[in-house]
Amino acid sequence: MPFNLSLLPSDEKNKVEIDKQASFLVWKIKQAQAGPEALMEHRKTLKSEPECELFDQSVQKYKRVMGLA
Repeated sequence: MPFNLSLLPSDEKNKVEIDKQASFLVWKIKQAQAGPEALMEHRKTLKSEPECELFDQSVQKYKRVMGLA
């Protein structure tokens, strides 16, 4: 079942983007292309506390999935 992400409201698009960024950063850490400080640096760029919480939850999820937890 395909989904057209461009049809989502902007807040939902932002959630998808934050989740994608968390996945990419955890993958980079797993591949030894970045260190844990990359997560903190990216977290500082987020605009609100709910975005930070979503990012932290996504990081934990992808650490479990990729075997880093």
